[in-house]
Amino acid sequence: MIKIRGILKTAQTVQKELQNGLSNQKVADFQTLIKTSVETIEKLCNQGKITPHQLPKRSREAYFFLKSIDLDNLPVVSTEVDQTPVANISIKNIKIQQDTILENIFNLASIPNPNSIAIAQINQDLVKTVATIENFCSHHQATPANLNQTSRQIYSWMKFLTYEQNLQLHIKSTYRVRHIAQEMFKKHQQECIQFKIKFTNLAGLYKGRKSSTFADLVIGEGFINAPDEVLHAVVKSALFAKSQAHTQLIRSFATSEEYSSVLLMVDLIAEVISENPQGKFYNLDNLFTKLNKEYFAANLAKPRLVWSKINTYRKFGHYEPARDRVVMSLTLDDGRIPEFVTEFVLFHELLHKYHGTKLVNGKRMVHTPEFRADESQFKLYAEAQNWLQKLAVDGRY
Repeated sequence: MIKIRGILKTAQTVQKELQNGLSNQKVADFQTLIKTSVETIEKLCNQGKITPHQLPKRSREAYFFLKSIDLDNLPVVSTEVDQTPVANISIKNIKIQQDTILENIFNLASIPNPNSIAIAQINQDLVKTVATIENFCSHHQATPANLNQTSRQIYSWMKFLTYEQNLQLHIKSTYRVRHIAQEMFKKHQQECIQFKIKFTNLAGLYKGRKSSTFADLVIGEGFINAPDEVLHAVVKSALFAKSQAHTQLIRSFATSEEYSSVLLMVDLIAEVISENPQGKFYNLDNLFTKLNKEYFAANLAKPRLVWSKINTYRKFGHYEPARDRVVMSLTLDDGRIPEFVTEFVLFHELLHKYHGTKLVNGKRMVHTPEFRADESQFKLYAEAQNWLQKLAVDGRY
């Protein structure tokens, strides 16, 4: 097996340069270093009658890192994105407004098919409240990303529910849990207990309290996609008694994509300060143009492309069909991340736009066999997957 001396040291030096940013005077020399290094590695591989894919793991990763660098879009110090300090804006009575909406939803969810006019009224209330918050932020020359944590979480939750599909799913899930709780109280001969069910943007998975006359159950919004057996386990654990089987069932769902995709959608709603595709290291417009030409025959209409202001380590991007917007995790806007990794995540989200959502046996399915087949066509598919898995497991580069 061929060993190429100096490749790891070169890659580490290049990572540091990208992280710190380059001066205009250094750009030309830096480009020459990358080109020469890549050409030398490929020449040595050719002489040894192997491909770069057959290099030892660390050398292979170093090569693909160097190969992926976009030499026409290097991070120059003088053009770094200005990071404006975030204000700490608070919205008065926002918790009271949320509680009122939750109360209305709970009352509406007493039957499996609630009145469409009543649903529309809740939607109008949400839209009006969200617009008031956004206008308030605009008046202070800020965005919802500048709200304090409590106000921002509630705003994000309300904004999430302004989309009709999300609101209907939320109401149906509230009905399902309400029905499960009623049956459970009946089974335990506690039918006299009054109770409330709430799905909201909760920090934990769920929390519940119960007395001899009243019970209150708050469940994280991520569970609106959960099957009945998971919701049954949540009700049982929160209001009656925990068991190892129920805990494992709940935790298993909490690690699923159905759960994390909802949470990320809610979290990222208010985490975009401005819709700027230019990050510190990578420009999403440029990456889109490259991917569109290579994989979509330049026929895919460009969605809105933005960087979030938060780092994530489980899910690195999200496509929002209602806004035709791709939000990319700030984790990927880093010189230590090879460009092909960021490209792959963007490519994955563009495939969501391209394929859309399909209903299979009454369930929403986004990762269809056709989707996976197209995704596997990415030129550095295995290498990108390995990088993302390392990020998800280790939380570091």
